[in-house]
Amino acid sequence: MSLRINAEAPNFDTKTTQGQINFHDWIGDGWAILFSHPKDFTPVCTTELGYMAGLQPQFAARNTKVIGLSVDPIASHEKWAKDIEASQGHAVTFPMIGDPELKVAKLYDMLPEDAGDTSEGRTAADNQTVRSLFVIGPDKKIKASLTYPMSTGRNFDEVLRLLDSCQLTAEYRVATPVNWHHGEDVIIVPAVSDDDARVKYPDGWKSPLPYLRLVADPSA
Repeated sequence: MSLRINAEAPNFDTKTTQGQINFHDWIGDGWAILFSHPKDFTPVCTTELGYMAGLQPQFAARNTKVIGLSVDPIASHEKWAKDIEASQGHAVTFPMIGDPELKVAKLYDMLPEDAGDTSEGRTAADNQTVRSLFVIGPDKKIKASLTYPMSTGRNFDEVLRLLDSCQLTAEYRVATPVNWHHGEDVIIVPAVSDDDARVKYPDGWKSPLPYLRLVADPSA
């Protein structure tokens, strides 16, 4: 199954390091970040989980829950969490999904159906496509996704920037330009006519091109 933008995020029941959950119920009325790892005790992902743990207050301020996934059992995650805290300086306070039967990884199209049904004997190289991140909205639809190779650590500051853009554009009829950050000018989308834009933005906008209309961030 190929998961595209605005497709419904597949629901599932699973065990995590914080107990049994139903994914959609766990998301609730807010936003969620699901990010996956090819194997416990891998070096790049150890740094990622530690950094993400340090960003927890910033995601919480954006009404966003974070959940990790690794194709290993819960007991392995709990041991790995100790290494992460000791080496990265942040305790992992978000739940980690145990996926030893590879069910969630397959559900989210991170492993092929013929990958087997156990994490036993598999290496990070076998699971290398399990390096994806999904931004999921309150409507349980996928708003953005990123997939990285095993050798490249993910940029979670960029994930925060992406989340800010997704949340802003979900509320207002705007788009965000290159390298945008919260508080900077945004783009009035083409679907909004000039007449409608004059009503919504009575102070006007900058228009370096007829089809590029820049206005102050409406949420700032």
